[in-house]
Amino acid sequence: MRYRHGIRVEEIKGKEFLVFVTDDFKFEKEIRKICGVGWNSKEKCYIVPSNETNKGLLVKILPDEDVTWIKLHQKEGIKPTTAKYSFNIWVRKSLIDMKKQLIFKGFSNKTIKAYIGHSRRFLEFYNNEECNPTKEDLQRYIYKLLRVENDSHSYVNQAFSSLKFLFENIFLKGEIINTIPRPKKEKKLPNVLSEKEVLSIFKETSNLKHRTLLILIYSAGLRVGEVVRLKLSDIDSSRMMIHINQGKGRKDRYTMLSEECLKVLRQYAKEYQPEEWLFPGGKENYHLSERSVQRVFKKSCVKAKIKKNVSVHSLRHSFATHLLENGTDLRFIQELLGHSSPKTTEIYTHVSRTKLNRIKSPLDRMLEED
Repeated sequence: MRYRHGIRVEEIKGKEFLVFVTDDFKFEKEIRKICGVGWNSKEKCYIVPSNETNKGLLVKILPDEDVTWIKLHQKEGIKPTTAKYSFNIWVRKSLIDMKKQLIFKGFSNKTIKAYIGHSRRFLEFYNNEECNPTKEDLQRYIYKLLRVENDSHSYVNQAFSSLKFLFENIFLKGEIINTIPRPKKEKKLPNVLSEKEVLSIFKETSNLKHRTLLILIYSAGLRVGEVVRLKLSDIDSSRMMIHINQGKGRKDRYTMLSEECLKVLRQYAKEYQPEEWLFPGGKENYHLSERSVQRVFKKSCVKAKIKKNVSVHSLRHSFATHLLENGTDLRFIQELLGHSSPKTTEIYTHVSRTKLNRIKSPLDRMLEED
């Protein structure tokens, strides 16, 4: 039986236990507080009595990433079979080495999480104690993602990049993956909200903190990961600018601070009195989670009766599109969004209505002349 975060029940000597390994050692202190928790130093795994209380505690403590499982041999208690044990140790060591290499090379925490997740799923699919994945194993896995799982090409390309790093830096077999073609990139246009729809979302967000969040994202074209990591010191009201510290690609940049947004921010600061993080989260000394912002946006969209398939990132897309429609130069929009290449920003020319509005449909002309 599988629960959130992959927590699975295993039977040991007739009793049910939750058995897992986590590489996120900062949670070790919280895990050890659970009643009845045990640590098997030989097998490197936690063992927790299976009950509703412990399941609830683990759901709160464990992060979504870096959780792997050891399948226990029921007859031998907590000792897995030799083949499975050696395979798990090899997988664990490979992922730990990969995480270190990603940190050394300066990858962001978000990218590290994604790469480790993709690599772990491949190794679980490979599931062989010989520790020698081949080109055919990679091809079978990529085929599974594309044809069996029906994953998007962007998702498969990210998996491909993760496995490329794994094979080149950990297995030292980069020549294998370099012979496999990547899936062709899909050309998708962003979903954009109208100005009227954006306003309706703000109006339906009654909570001041949540409304301030959404207004700030739209008014400055921020990514959700950027807005939750803003600190009070990043808001420069004298220059009407916002400092984005180490955004995507580990790049600093400045973006605009709207006058109307500043009014809302001052109202929010007066009521909530944040100290360090502009939007503190539930945990002490930590910012609001990205998932919380996404939930807030979805609820507001439902209340505003938005039928489009949009996410909180659509506010950033809408900001760029509305600037373009109001005559802002594409180069300035590129700078505000923090795009490295102008080609990335050019996508908004395909969703802007400015040029299309100048074109008259033949049907309208025909009916007018009739």
